[in-house]
Amino acid sequence: MGYFKDIYDGISTALVGMRITWDHLFQKKVTNQYPELYHPIKSGDMAINSRNRIFVDMDGCDGCNSCARACPVNCITVETCKVAPGDETAPDLHGGKKRRTWVTKYDIDFSLCCFCSLCTEACPTEAIVMTQEFEYSTVGREGLLYHFSRLTPEEAAEKERLLEESQAD
Repeated sequence: MGYFKDIYDGISTALVGMRITWDHLFQKKVTNQYPELYHPIKSGDMAINSRNRIFVDMDGCDGCNSCARACPVNCITVETCKVAPGDETAPDLHGGKKRRTWVTKYDIDFSLCCFCSLCTEACPTEAIVMTQEFEYSTVGREGLLYHFSRLTPEEAAEKERLLEESQAD
């Protein structure tokens, strides 16, 4: 008797699943077709725990390294070089504060980033912000390494050479 009950339960369970599928087949679809249609993030929707891309304003970054120290997964790399005395090419920071360091390298590896927003909270100059961009699709992982420094490697080497010359004098 248990054998026939198991057969009945199997068939009835399959028919219940088929009925649910049949009912949903003719209902209005609620799924958005993502690449063609999506709801953009409004500026008021920015929350502390949003998972949006990070942007660094290099004109406001003073190279203090507080964002890299606050990062729990060490995805931020900051390298700096002091401004040589007499170097008039150093632009002022936001707010008119004098720049004391050049940021020669500022990289964020978004393949490691957990989007905790601790770097944005730790930045004293508010140079790091969460943007409204949230799509991270790339073909390879190397597309997720972002370079924010305004200096080319040649310009960074020149700034370091100027600093060494001024220290030698």
